[in-house]
Amino acid sequence: MLSDIEIAQKATMKRIGDVAAKLGIPETAVEPFGHYKAKISLAYINTLKNKPDGKLILVTAISPTPAGEGKTTTTVGLGDALNHIGKKAIICLREPSLGPVFGMKGGAAGGGYAQVVPMEDINLHFTGDFGAIQLANNLLAALIDNHIHQGNELGFDVRRIAWKRVLDMNDRALRDITIALGGPANGYPRQDGFDIVVASEIMAIFCLATSIKDLKERMGKIVVGYTKDQKPILAKDLNAQGAMTALLKDALAPNLVQTLENSPAFIHGGPFANIAHGCNSVLATQTALKLGDYVVTEAGFGADLGAEKFIDIKCRKSGLRPSAVVIVATIRALKYHGGMDVKEVSKENVAALEKGIVNLERHIDNVQNNYGLPCVVSINHRTHDTQAELDLLVDRVTRRGARIVVAKHWADGGKGAAEVAQIVVDMCEKPNNFKFVYDEADTLWDKMKAIATKIYGASDITADSKVRGQIKKLQESGYGHYPICVAKTQYSFSTDPQLRGAPSGHVVNIREVRLAAGAEFIVLVCGDIMTMPGLPKVPSANAIDVDDNGKIVGLF
Repeated sequence: MLSDIEIAQKATMKRIGDVAAKLGIPETAVEPFGHYKAKISLAYINTLKNKPDGKLILVTAISPTPAGEGKTTTTVGLGDALNHIGKKAIICLREPSLGPVFGMKGGAAGGGYAQVVPMEDINLHFTGDFGAIQLANNLLAALIDNHIHQGNELGFDVRRIAWKRVLDMNDRALRDITIALGGPANGYPRQDGFDIVVASEIMAIFCLATSIKDLKERMGKIVVGYTKDQKPILAKDLNAQGAMTALLKDALAPNLVQTLENSPAFIHGGPFANIAHGCNSVLATQTALKLGDYVVTEAGFGADLGAEKFIDIKCRKSGLRPSAVVIVATIRALKYHGGMDVKEVSKENVAALEKGIVNLERHIDNVQNNYGLPCVVSINHRTHDTQAELDLLVDRVTRRGARIVVAKHWADGGKGAAEVAQIVVDMCEKPNNFKFVYDEADTLWDKMKAIATKIYGASDITADSKVRGQIKKLQESGYGHYPICVAKTQYSFSTDPQLRGAPSGHVVNIREVRLAAGAEFIVLVCGDIMTMPGLPKVPSANAIDVDDNGKIVGLF
């Protein structure tokens, strides 16, 4: 059997200008990066504003497991399937971070015969967007330390600098560091640290900005630190926003690539959903909606994290409204949620499946009742799935009022997900009851409590007096209308990654508060989640290589 990268390298790709032309994009608006990837100019995108929008389809999933679910694979397969049944569909994905690529997961461009290509480029440097985001972030960090070194006219309290440097790699050694050692010429020594690029507020802003003007205004509003009397200091106080925007202006244009079946795909931006808002750029999604009749996008991790932030942050801020939701699951992953060891999940175990289905049921309930959207469950087919397991799953999902389909896009490409595509088209034609999880006017504390109790099944939220005080101060300082971005483990509805299934009655503890004034949301860090991950004992990097002809191997 061919590996994902071997399948991708055998693909017959069309020149990117031909893919763009199929969408009606003129040659003058296509800025190629080689033959098979390009950026679409912002000037052209501005001409599309008065065109009607297509239908937006959100792909989400159950709580992720080591057994795998295949959310990106399903997103790609569904886009190909919609085109296979005669619709005009476009896919919108996030750009992979090098942290997971070289860390635990390997590549992140779909799998099997449902992939976006050129797979190696997309998974590695692509068009340089992450490099630009990293540089803009670290330019701001350098300007802060230089300002302090040059006299500190703004009165930074060096104990209260809120801005970290970033790197697009998993490197636990950089979480907490001391900088500016070596004497007065090197600056003022202070404690600092690195986050991964996808956790940067610059990444969040990049994915929520709707124009260069909006991007620059948001950059200026970033709170980078505080004075000794705790007054906020903004990036615009350092006059940093212009130079930062200069680094990002080309990156802001969405990237166009294609699937193995030559369906158009926008891949742009890449925040994680466990530590950021987990959605691709608003600009890419809005552009796709003007160019296609159906747009398939994904939000990171499960429907409790990525989908909630897609609804309460991305949709709230942009006006986007999905027409249908696809929830991705595998029988093996559900058996893992039912308590099976990951090494055993290929074996039939109806009892474990029955126990683990509660995770899927909670996600269905959230989508239908807390987001007010119709959904179909797409089972990513595996050859070891048994009829008894499938019969149980179909019965339980149907009782919840949702459709369920076994999809075979991994093996068969678009035609393997044709039934899912037809159901999605039918759902898109019917009105829905789309709603947010909380009201904008709710307090920050009540917003977090709504997420925890409605979406996570928690009984309550807690925080120590220091964190409560910080939340109260943000409320009183005029940030109370901001949405909440929860940073927590993706593996459980609770803050304990070991609690599988659908735990209820747990208490969610908020251990840290971060203001993202440029992105216009409040990050509440819960549990032991890290904003700079570490590498595993055997990282994926160990398997990645280049042969003597320059061909990359081992990338998933």
